[in-house]
Amino acid sequence: MAPMTAPSPSELTKSDFGDDFTWGVAHASYQVEGAWDADGKGPSIWDTFTHKPRKIKDGSTGDEACDFYHRYPEDTALVKELGFEAQRFSISWPRVLPTGTGQVNQKGLDFYSRVVDECLAAGVEPWITIYHWDLPEALSQKGGWANRDVIGWFEEFVGVISERLGDRVKDWMVFNEPCSFIQGGYLSGVHAPGVRSFAKMLAASHHVNLCQAVGARVLRANVADSNVGTTHILTPMRTNRDSERHRRAAAAIDAFANRIFIEPNFGLGYPTEDAPLMQRVERYVQGDDMRDIVVDWDFFGVQYYTRVLVKPVPIPLLRGIPWISKDHKNYEITAMGWEVQPDGLYESLQRVHAYGKVDRLLVTENGVAVPDHLVGDRVRDPRRTAFYQDHLAEVLRAKRDGVPVEGYFCWSLMDNFEWAAGYVPRFGLTYVDYPTQRRVVKDSGRWFQQFLGAA
Repeated sequence: MAPMTAPSPSELTKSDFGDDFTWGVAHASYQVEGAWDADGKGPSIWDTFTHKPRKIKDGSTGDEACDFYHRYPEDTALVKELGFEAQRFSISWPRVLPTGTGQVNQKGLDFYSRVVDECLAAGVEPWITIYHWDLPEALSQKGGWANRDVIGWFEEFVGVISERLGDRVKDWMVFNEPCSFIQGGYLSGVHAPGVRSFAKMLAASHHVNLCQAVGARVLRANVADSNVGTTHILTPMRTNRDSERHRRAAAAIDAFANRIFIEPNFGLGYPTEDAPLMQRVERYVQGDDMRDIVVDWDFFGVQYYTRVLVKPVPIPLLRGIPWISKDHKNYEITAMGWEVQPDGLYESLQRVHAYGKVDRLLVTENGVAVPDHLVGDRVRDPRRTAFYQDHLAEVLRAKRDGVPVEGYFCWSLMDNFEWAAGYVPRFGLTYVDYPTQRRVVKDSGRWFQQFLGAA
């Protein structure tokens, strides 16, 4: 049967997705919590990174962010008010283990216990991401993800969290987007900890892949009836010419951006055939690693924002290493400089499904940053509403074509600290006036409220 065309975005209804479809919003600890040194919390790599000059575009830090640490009850109530059934949030490793291992900071652990209880009291499912990029600075000083000892450090962290919260939380994501925090943090250096080393990037990639499996095993051992998955950003690689050189270039960057973090856990090894430079990862593989690295996920989280246009580098020395090009003349561009291409979400869902390794998919992040303006008590953001409608239409198309997609999480509940871009890009369904911490639901948030039947 030929693939279906996307349904009309304007005609979407919640019922189209089925009664068992999970609707949620997402955010991450460093991006929203603030309270960066409160109640015994240790410094994270992002605390260190943002306090250095010229690392963040607008010179900001996450010291206060959205003050979710103190405002989580009202923010959780907002999740419910907008009609969402689930709130995805992450755990700050140094808030719980200030030096990364050893002594537990009880006040930090108690905070996450209160957030879970608040979710359950509001009728909102807590979905926890174990790691969303804020490694303890103390562990970074020991090499961070490039140090193989991180496997044991991470195992300890997952154990502490799951033993305390596993009696109430059943839905878990081990990592958020390894590609982003490994290649951003250890290759390009634009993200914390700001390292630029191809060798350390490869070592960190392998160690994270091993930690995926370790985290899943610990969660299943400690949490009865657990639902354990992980998340990956999927970035389709496209070319504007159908030549062998262009296809090789696209395959090479696809191997480094997507496959290196997906296929080892599926038992498929590293995709070195399309990216010979990746063969160097083998120096970090020990003993039974490639057996132990395999994970039978309960679900797989697909995260999608845009695609990449690839072309070969016309220098013989760099043959096969691609350029990332742009085609901004033909597409709407977001405040992040990304092209809006909804069909890339359909392509990403189909791609993961085609592996035949996982029976349940969820879109665990999807959203857009556009210029927002608060006028009185209203933010009119029709571009964001249209973005969500267009992308939900692609989710439904995938579902109707047999892809087992069972949920959708918006990024994000509210505007927040957007890593190296600071506070200028706004992704939220809710506007945050940072000087006052006032929350104002945007028109896109009200659209979801109506769509989900909560208005």
